[in-house]
Amino acid sequence: MEPRLLPMFPLGTVLFPYGLLPLHVFEPRYRMMMRECLRGDQEFGVVLIERGSEVGGGDVRFDIGTRARIVRATELDDGRYALTVVGVRRIRVTEWLPDDPYPRALVVDVDEAALDAGDDADARAASERVGELLRRLFALWAEFEPRVADVRVELAAEPAQAAFEAAATAPFGPLDAQRVLEADATPARLALLEQLLHDEIELLEARRSG
Repeated sequence: MEPRLLPMFPLGTVLFPYGLLPLHVFEPRYRMMMRECLRGDQEFGVVLIERGSEVGGGDVRFDIGTRARIVRATELDDGRYALTVVGVRRIRVTEWLPDDPYPRALVVDVDEAALDAGDDADARAASERVGELLRRLFALWAEFEPRVADVRVELAAEPAQAAFEAAATAPFGPLDAQRVLEADATPARLALLEQLLHDEIELLEARRSG
């Protein structure tokens, strides 16, 4: 697969395929990037910043990210943008280009490996367990934060999509979220989600009993 040139938006958060992400774009270089994206295919890459800041450059970035598509865009009077983007597919950066006039990279799409019948059945069972763990997590969390009670967990029937939807819904920190994004196959991603959700539930149960 030949790499393609893609504008890139390094952030302090992880975007998953199928996930929605609101963005407030105020830096001049990213305003320029969004104007060009909106005139083109309305896609750019989102990667997590490993070290450094979202503002001003000089950051170190992870190489696995997500191709994003703009689904809503409002240009404000002062030139800032309010955007909503959706994650389309995982990408891997093969080469970072100079950040002039804004971050760009050569990227390839990262496809999800197809599952055979046995693995698919196991993955569907795992995705059901992940859904139940998410519901348990939010039920516990609602005891401390009532607004969380409004969260509804409804995952796709297809395991690969369900895993990404669960990851986008779960309240993980950015490094744990990146681990989930980088998992090399759906079964591994679901296993990691189960582990991380169990850990979160244990923390909340300890907080409740303490």
